[in-house]
Amino acid sequence: MHSLRADYAGFPEYAGQYRLESVLGSGGMGVVHLATSGSGLKLAVKIVHAEHAVDPEFRARFRQEVAAARRVSGAFTAPVVDADPDAERPWMATLFIDAPTLSERVREKVLDPAELARLAAGLAEALRDIHRAGVVHRDLKPSNVLMAPDGVRVIDFGISRPADSDLRTETGKLIGTPPFMAPEQFQRPREVGTAADVFALGAVLVYAATGHGPFDSDSHYLVAYQVVHSEPDLTGLPSRLVPLVARCLAKDPAERPTAEALIAEMRALAYPTAEDTQAFIPRPRRPVEAEQVTHQRERVAAAPQAPPRRRTRMAVGAGVGLLLLVGGTAAGYQQFGTAPGPPAQIAAKTGTAPQKSFAPWAVPLGKPATGSRTGACSWQAALYCAGPGLVAARLDPADGSTVWALEAPGPAQGATVLSAPQHAGGQVLAVVPGSETLQALDPDTGAERWRHKLPGGSQAVVAGGQILLVGTGGSVTALDPAHGTPRWTRQIGGVGSVWWGDGGPKGGTPALYVATPESGGGSTQIAAVDPADGTVRRQLRTEGRLRPVGTARGGLYLLELDASSRTTAVVHADLTTRTVHRVRPKAPLFDAEATVDPDGNTYLFGTSGTLVAVGADKELWRSETGVTVASRPVFTDGRVCLMAPDGRLLAVDAASGRPAGQTRPRMTDGKATTYAATLPAPVAGDGRVFGSAPDGTVFAVAADPGGW
Repeated sequence: MHSLRADYAGFPEYAGQYRLESVLGSGGMGVVHLATSGSGLKLAVKIVHAEHAVDPEFRARFRQEVAAARRVSGAFTAPVVDADPDAERPWMATLFIDAPTLSERVREKVLDPAELARLAAGLAEALRDIHRAGVVHRDLKPSNVLMAPDGVRVIDFGISRPADSDLRTETGKLIGTPPFMAPEQFQRPREVGTAADVFALGAVLVYAATGHGPFDSDSHYLVAYQVVHSEPDLTGLPSRLVPLVARCLAKDPAERPTAEALIAEMRALAYPTAEDTQAFIPRPRRPVEAEQVTHQRERVAAAPQAPPRRRTRMAVGAGVGLLLLVGGTAAGYQQFGTAPGPPAQIAAKTGTAPQKSFAPWAVPLGKPATGSRTGACSWQAALYCAGPGLVAARLDPADGSTVWALEAPGPAQGATVLSAPQHAGGQVLAVVPGSETLQALDPDTGAERWRHKLPGGSQAVVAGGQILLVGTGGSVTALDPAHGTPRWTRQIGGVGSVWWGDGGPKGGTPALYVATPESGGGSTQIAAVDPADGTVRRQLRTEGRLRPVGTARGGLYLLELDASSRTTAVVHADLTTRTVHRVRPKAPLFDAEATVDPDGNTYLFGTSGTLVAVGADKELWRSETGVTVASRPVFTDGRVCLMAPDGRLLAVDAASGRPAGQTRPRMTDGKATTYAATLPAPVAGDGRVFGSAPDGTVFAVAADPGGW
């Protein structure tokens, strides 16, 4: 019996008696290797990363995964051959199934109605057997379904839970993959049962038929909101499957059918005639290459990957160039802490100088309403926030008290996306909720200076102190910051353009950047525009579909996205020298948000829960945050901060990637536990960090996370 040891490349050579031959996939929790047993049986051996092997809680969860996988080993899963969860590096060996995942299959072509019905029948049978074994999978998704020639296999029980297990999800920690999670997984994670797997089955069938999920959105935060509150989009699903899938996607778990109840009807749909009984055989999988991460990486437990999404993303930058969103879905309302007076009335307060000794504080923000209540804040020599039913408010950073507040007219509306107030030309800029009106306010008193009706679908970007309205077709209109009147209009970008506003480095020239991908996504045109007159100063075209995320070192930083919206590279484009430099992280990140520090280091957070730092030439570090979704990261005082969906503020040391601190969860307002449909990034200023939580509060803590 060989012990587990590392070879010269850093990969283990043995797991127990099994010699490891090649890498099948790598994720945040471990690496999956191909191995061969003494009798010649091909195995997939999952080995835990060294940093997780020393964590007692992780070992307990891995031990639970092994137990769950053993309990469900059968015709519809990858049987467990051997395991040692107590080894120095815990490992588990399952039968290697040489087949593509459903995710891979759909990238080639969506399933036709007959294939889809047979998939439905197979998944129903698989869930029946899994549930009979007393296990809830909790992460059924396309990358966890293998399309084997003799039928589907459900894999990856890394977050499953035996019904008799004493391990429970910790409060506020979301486990799963948002596009395929049931409403109760966001709202009541401790109460998740077999009905959540049936919900996921319905979402998987929609994906298999259409290439996108039933609650697709530009943001995984909005996906979560729509899962809880919106009706599924079943367009493109064969009509005979629509009633069944709709029942699977019922909001109330009690209204969903059991897997057992689905089987007979699924089988009838799968084989409607005697002539239509030939088994579906998917296209054979490509051979595994030694020591190469292939497309089987989706089999790794903690590397969830959502399905490809059809999207046109319009986004703008943080800081000076933050996006003022107009319209959309999400966001609800909650009570504002210090009453602002009658509706639409402005109240002023004097004496807002920060106190010398600072104590953390939290105040509620906005009007009462149902749904998500998360506000959004910005810093410009003071703290300005927007909240449910609240156009804007200025808060005293010392104690959170209200300096002034301006309510939105009418009752709070739950379909309005809140955006943080922004700043240009000495004005505070805010979008009136639900009105598509941009309002400029006096920063000292909150008095209105002017307002401007936004064209449908347009967004406001601030660059170099200029206010620029960008439309979906590429038109740009500059507004006079003092009066709100149009100054110039130009056609600059095009359909699918993504904008970034830059105040300009010290001694540099401010610019409005626009990245316009070609229709096929093979290349992107990048341009730097003078915000003063709309003149295109510099431009270049480079390969890949790119999205800007920040400026530093005299250039623009962008993320390169593949067809599945995974970030595959960080790109630094210097439009002056016309040079483009790419740095690829060790593994792609799905639906990543990013920020750039003054030295050009880029920090990316993906939906797998991984925070990655990418430097000038290589990936610097990779840290597991323990949360499935989070806000855009923010760099401040040598740390990277981000908000978790349960209202925790997380801080990571920017140099090492080690956790530096976290605040307590803020999900419950005393009446209900909430989940944030949107997650505004934290903001920093005056030696403090400010966060917006789903319980409807804005809170402040000292910049040093050691005391959180």
